[in-house]
Amino acid sequence: MALPIWTVLYRRFGPRYPTIFVILELLTAFGITAATLGLFTFFYRAPTSDYLKTLAAVEFLTFLGVSLTLKRTLPRLEPIRNWIAGDRSDEATAHAWSTAVSLPLNLIKTDVKIPTLVVVLPGCVVATAFLGLAWFNYFPLVAGSFIALGYSAILHYLAVESGMRPVLVDINQEVSPRLSTRVRAVSLRTRMLVVLPVINVVSGFIVAALTSHGGGISGDVLVAVGIAGAISLELTVLLTHSILSPIADLRGATEAVARGDFETAVAVTTGDELGELAASFNLMVKGLAERKQIREAFGTYLDASVAEILLAGNYPRDGVEVDVSLLFFDVRDFTHFAAEAEAREVIGKLNELFELTVPIINRHGGHVDKFMGDGLMAIFGAPENYRDHADRAVRAAYEMARRVNRDENLGLEIGIGINSGKVAAGSIGGGGRLNFSVIGDAVNVAARVESETKELGDAVLISEETAGRLSPGISIERRGTHRLKGIDRKVGLYAVVLDEAVGIGVGEEPLEPGHTPELGERGTVD
Repeated sequence: MALPIWTVLYRRFGPRYPTIFVILELLTAFGITAATLGLFTFFYRAPTSDYLKTLAAVEFLTFLGVSLTLKRTLPRLEPIRNWIAGDRSDEATAHAWSTAVSLPLNLIKTDVKIPTLVVVLPGCVVATAFLGLAWFNYFPLVAGSFIALGYSAILHYLAVESGMRPVLVDINQEVSPRLSTRVRAVSLRTRMLVVLPVINVVSGFIVAALTSHGGGISGDVLVAVGIAGAISLELTVLLTHSILSPIADLRGATEAVARGDFETAVAVTTGDELGELAASFNLMVKGLAERKQIREAFGTYLDASVAEILLAGNYPRDGVEVDVSLLFFDVRDFTHFAAEAEAREVIGKLNELFELTVPIINRHGGHVDKFMGDGLMAIFGAPENYRDHADRAVRAAYEMARRVNRDENLGLEIGIGINSGKVAAGSIGGGGRLNFSVIGDAVNVAARVESETKELGDAVLISEETAGRLSPGISIERRGTHRLKGIDRKVGLYAVVLDEAVGIGVGEEPLEPGHTPELGERGTVD
């Protein structure tokens, strides 16, 4: 497939392309000037030599206008040239993009006075004098010249927009997709309401010239051209409405989807390309809704915060070694309760327990790794690598123990064990099924610390590793060193004092997340 001419030139000239393109584009002004004067030859009879003198004069004025425009425009292209040359910093990229997008409108807004003051007005004076016309013919000449100027402005806008497209495509391939433009440009509605009527006005003016028989630009000609423009405007308004209404529906639906409304749909009101676009949009939204359902189901069977991180791909696939705190809790004497109660009562009681405890863990920045019958394992410090993970785990344990063990309606008592240390964290599994978890000696120690709560009678026990990471203000009592089952060394244990005066918050508001370092960062709180 053949490449557009501007893409070919862009690849050929690189950083010189913006300058070459603008020069070539502005050179079309000489042809428009000559064509406009050529139309006037049909309205006014004059010797060929007079027209040639007039042509030379107005082309000289056009040369002055083009030179002034280039002098003002070329410096504005510097951000684009620098970016093409290799300056790809974020600031340079943003500047190049905004310059290229706004260039068509800036050329019209800031430089339209140059052809008006330098070419059109003095050129009509020259034409009136050189062609030997009466002074009042100056005004029809100005009117006809402004028609040509309007055509020229539209041509320049569309041509510059087309010429900047390969640069903008290249820029957008280097950066993340843009979520907004924030650059002023001529709206599609304005383009249609201006371009189509102007085309008809220019066409009517040309027809009037070809059929004038040298009678001059009379009032009848201007009236006929005005009527053609008015009728064209009426039809353009209807055409604009038929095109922009479906686009407005799409834009509104897009904003609704951006707000998270996946129930929205666009009415398919036409059978053309816009109708196909609306149908494709509805199909896309349906896919997004299904993906949302999958994400919600994923979050039901996996901690929601972990699900979001894993789905976003923000955690190393191969795992990473991190420093965390592990929390285990278990219901005391639940086996006896389960043996005597009905299955529905057992499941209901467990769900009531977890409805109370899981939000506490989440609120303190931890996540539930797995449910284990009448207990669970929670992790603080992965995948969100909080420095104060030990504090968070102990605060969560304190709140759970007070809420559960003092709830007479619940009628359950839990023992909680916490240990801290380095573990390997990542997605573990096979056969198409994975689970984010952690493995290591620190996990085993945490489980055994929880078992010791039955022996020592404390609701919350922590290891010496966790105790060494705690901030001041958390009250603990030493319980000596103990030989834990399956652990080849003695472990120092501490009990968390369940006293309201110890300064551990038990409120319902979430704790401040504080410092969240990058993955792999290590550190403890002194």
